[in-house]
Amino acid sequence: MRFQTFAVLGLAAAALAGCVAPVPPATTVTAPPAVITTPTALDAASRQVARTVINSEMEKRLPGANVAPYTDCVVNNATTAELIDIAQASRAGATGTADSVAAIVSRPATTQCIAAAAGTA
Repeated sequence: MRFQTFAVLGLAAAALAGCVAPVPPATTVTAPPAVITTPTALDAASRQVARTVINSEMEKRLPGANVAPYTDCVVNNATTAELIDIAQASRAGATGTADSVAAIVSRPATTQCIAAAAGTA
């Protein structure tokens, strides 16, 4: 009787072995890496925030003067990235905007623009 039981089990195992579909290897799915996007476009609101911050910095340096033409010189000679940084720093309450404005003012084109604006004032 043992022989018959083993024979039946052997036949069943053989039958099942041929009926089992192959299982594909496991695949690992990974999420794409997190992308931190930096704004590359300056919207009107951010431009106005940057202009206000720059104007404030210019008023600190030249109290009582009409600094609007000088602010225009700084804004016109700043890169989009610099204006975005100034606007974001202002919104976040971060310091360092004075350094950013000073760096832009120190450029020859900005200095020439400010000198020309001062000559017409």
